Amino acid sequence: MGWKYNTGLGLIGTVVFIWVASAEVTQRIFIEYKQPFSLTYLGVSLMVVHLPIAALKDWICSLLRTNECHDSAETDITTSLITDKDVSDREEGSPVMDKNEVDEPYFLAKSNQLGPWEIAKFGLILTPAWFITEYLSNSALANTSVASTTVLTSTSGLFTLLFGALLRQDSINIPKMVAVFISMAGVAMTTAGKTWAPDELLSVSETRKHSITGDIFGLVSAASYGLFTVLLKKFARSEEEGDKADVQKLFGYIGLFTLLGLWWLVWPLNALGIEPSFEFPPSGSVGEAVLLNGFVGSVLSDYFWALSVVWTSPLVATLGMSLTIPLAMVADMVIHGRRYSAIYIFGCIQVFAGFVMANLSDKFSNREEL
Repeated sequence: MGWKYNTGLGLIGTVVFIWVASAEVTQRIFIEYKQPFSLTYLGVSLMVVHLPIAALKDWICSLLRTNECHDSAETDITTSLITDKDVSDREEGSPVMDKNEVDEPYFLAKSNQLGPWEIAKFGLILTPAWFITEYLSNSALANTSVASTTVLTSTSGLFTLLFGALLRQDSINIPKMVAVFISMAGVAMTTAGKTWAPDELLSVSETRKHSITGDIFGLVSAASYGLFTVLLKKFARSEEEGDKADVQKLFGYIGLFTLLGLWWLVWPLNALGIEPSFEFPPSGSVGEAVLLNGFVGSVLSDYFWALSVVWTSPLVATLGMSLTIPLAMVADMVIHGRRYSAIYIFGCIQVFAGFVMANLSDKFSNREEL
């Protein structure tokens, strides 16, 4: 295991803490500014900052390569000439090696990289799936607890297995199907289980209605997230060719297409009664919190998550998502004084067990293939 793998594990732990903290901040924001669409649109659109950062990175790398080539030009000319020793080596049957032959793997690797237009095309395809995932996740946070939202969205790993099989990016066997059943049973138990907090102002019936709505949003968000993960793996990475697309540029294009093409959705969502009428933040402090949460909770954490997928594996990154379940429950208990029934806690344990079973099954099946 190299430094990238170890760094990827560290990024997974960082992302888990950022996601839970961002979810808690989002719920605090919803107290004064309950606008799931606005928070989603801003957070995803802010990812456009990855494009100038990627362009600056490419410019610096190209400048360094140009200087290196200029400094070594004389050396290249010298080494390209056939010396007396080379002639004697050829007479003895030893091949004459050209220095440029050493660099062939580098150029072969670069040839597998997708061009800017191809990355933009894939970004356009992935934009709806990512926006739906983020919007439904924020809508779930607006209607239920952070712990419930985390449990439901963590089932995305199981949806990843299902979509992976449908798109021929993964295989399904009996242990994986058992894992799906166990996890979905756990989801049903968390939906049926009771959770309450002293600071809740709604009645029992209103709280129950909001909780069920949030659970539905969270589950659909998990399905959309699973689809996005499979498509990301399909477009950005190949087992045979390695990394095919710059993930930073890909997420930058997702932010760009969201910024330019999805702003109008607030009106049909409002007409359907799903989204309240658009309003600006009521105060500067709320606006600053929204902006900071967008940068940290979307731009930074989503990029870290993408790097963790590339540097470790989708298996490890998906299993790491389940670590948000106990962390979110503890955060809700400490911050909101929330309490959970036994059936709710047992359901969370089942969801975690389903994750472990599904991922271990995937791990052992890969070993058998080797």
